Amino acid sequence: MSSHPFLADDFHIRWSQLVPDKVEADIEAGIAEAQGLIDEICSLPREGVTYENTFAALELATESLSRGWGRLNHLSSVRDNDSQRVALNRMLPRVTAFHASIPLNTELWNTLKSFATSEAAKELDEVSQRFIEETCAEFRDAGADLPPEKKARMAELQSELAEVTKKFGENVLDSVKAWELIVEDEEMLAGLPESCRTAARTDAESKGIGSTEEPRWRFTMQFPSFYPVLQYADSEELRKKIFEGRGTIGLNEKFDNSELVWRIVRLRQEQAELLGFPNFADLKLQRSMVRDGSRAIGFVEDLHDKIVEAFRKEGAQLEAYKAEKTGSAVAPLEPWEVSYWAERQRKDRYDFDDEDLRPYFQVSSVMQGLFGLTSRLFGVTITPRDGVYREPGSDPSDDEIEVWHPDVSFYDLHDPESGEHLGSFYADWHPRESKRGGAWMNYLETGLPAANGGTRKPHLGLITGNLTKPIGDQPALLTHSEVETIFHEFGHLLHQLLSDVPIKSLSGVNVPRDWVELPSQIMENFCWDRESLDFFARHHETGNPIPDELFEKMIAARNYMSASATMRQLALGKLDLELHIRPHLYLDRDLDEVDREILEDYKAGLASPTPTIARQFNHLFDSPGGYAAGYYSYKWSEVLDADAFTRFRREGVLNPETGKAFREDILSKGNSRPVDELYRKFMGRDPELQPLLERNGLS
Repeated sequence: MSSHPFLADDFHIRWSQLVPDKVEADIEAGIAEAQGLIDEICSLPREGVTYENTFAALELATESLSRGWGRLNHLSSVRDNDSQRVALNRMLPRVTAFHASIPLNTELWNTLKSFATSEAAKELDEVSQRFIEETCAEFRDAGADLPPEKKARMAELQSELAEVTKKFGENVLDSVKAWELIVEDEEMLAGLPESCRTAARTDAESKGIGSTEEPRWRFTMQFPSFYPVLQYADSEELRKKIFEGRGTIGLNEKFDNSELVWRIVRLRQEQAELLGFPNFADLKLQRSMVRDGSRAIGFVEDLHDKIVEAFRKEGAQLEAYKAEKTGSAVAPLEPWEVSYWAERQRKDRYDFDDEDLRPYFQVSSVMQGLFGLTSRLFGVTITPRDGVYREPGSDPSDDEIEVWHPDVSFYDLHDPESGEHLGSFYADWHPRESKRGGAWMNYLETGLPAANGGTRKPHLGLITGNLTKPIGDQPALLTHSEVETIFHEFGHLLHQLLSDVPIKSLSGVNVPRDWVELPSQIMENFCWDRESLDFFARHHETGNPIPDELFEKMIAARNYMSASATMRQLALGKLDLELHIRPHLYLDRDLDEVDREILEDYKAGLASPTPTIARQFNHLFDSPGGYAAGYYSYKWSEVLDADAFTRFRREGVLNPETGKAFREDILSKGNSRPVDELYRKFMGRDPELQPLLERNGLS
């Protein structure tokens, strides 16, 4: 057994050994190893530099440290606890300072440049040359060309950003955990689906609240718990309490992120200015498809202008609908009324209820069908493996595949033609208090294709979410939206596991932010097609597919309130870009006032103001970079996926040849070539906006 379990290169990770008291020694060992290997590069004589002993050596230098730090941060997301949090925060300044020191190391930078500008570099293959270009660009963006005093300041900024963004994320998690609502009067639950009631009662019982004779119902700020209340509860009092609970996330008395938002924005702006950029967006987006902040915000505003009339019309129709149903005057809705009346209007228009689809989306069947679809399209096989959960600190077994929680599953992915083990992954789908909200994909080991007569090194990834949990003996039955979430995250996973790039830094999802969502979002299209739905949408009791009548209702309702859904995404992108392009207009002002000012024409006019999402916007503020100045990319990538899926529809939604082309041209290539070239290779042309507008009924 490794004396440093966080750094161990075992493919099957011994999660039981990754305990807080190992963190400091393991991470310090990783730093020491990395520093030693970097020192070797720095000591090279200039006449002796080669690709292997400079750029390739740097790629390997931090591998152990990245492995250990990545595992620790992953556990922070899925198995948070006080002692682990203390250990992580103790090492955070040390790790941040070390990573900041790499591009600020003058001797290292000079050594790398000496090879990058050599004749030998020009003779390398295209992928290796791209790796050199990308690495040099990353060094410059981190301050490698700055004078000494500015390098020192850059290191301080990175350290402070790491600490303050970590605190932001902790505040979101802690404020979610701190909020609960116990309902004692069953009459307040009128309108809620039985699945929601049962889940709330089971949750209360798990906390020792209520009894068979005097039942209670517990609601939390986890999405499967709170959202059905806003959507279905007839009680306005209950919906208002839930809505107000949402406003406490990041604004709880003990976990207030208001000041942290401005600190993060200010630190990012200073970073940009140190490097000669007018704002953080221009720094962040220079190697993206959109290139700079002005083009990004131009994209958002142009799409806004195309749909704003439809958006206003939808809002007016909803106000009129509520007035008709209640016999009241037409007036703005309260924010806790919007989802409720929108759902009622949808039922009236389409005779369609999301709850009618749940029986067809048992999570295990969805996964099994997704695997069958993936096998047919992309030529891979996916096999479940038996995973074992062992308590942290217990003795491991060499012949077991460990998981970090009993809910977690493990799978292998192979190429049936070559027999190669391409990768493996964990799936962790249900919420718990020690797990952060949302859904995401990540990777734990980046594999490599076979080279020089050797064997392939497989990838290791993971997909996680916070989807509806099983209730008692009943399996987890998902909403259609939750199924889309599974397909979305699995698209990210395929991008990683099917990568065939020989350089890890250019592999898989290590691509420009406004490209990374294409593989994930194109997978969502298969959740709407009859042929592909039949792969996974089967009644959990009868095994029957979705009836034609219900399918037709689902398709008819697809674009219901689509302008409002699109505008919500544009609003998030607009808020992000404004804060990171023009921070001087907003810094240190009231966050809610700033939100209203920026999004005046992006939000529906409601009877009461709504708190800004900024205080709980993990995508922007729970890491030094993340999606900051890049949230527009969800809608940007939606343009790409809607356009690219026209080829699937034209050639056959489940056509293996089309799937093979997507795997070869997109999924396997990572960042080994400019991504706009990859798109043109697959589609034969540049992307077009019209397919998205048509798909959303906004043409």
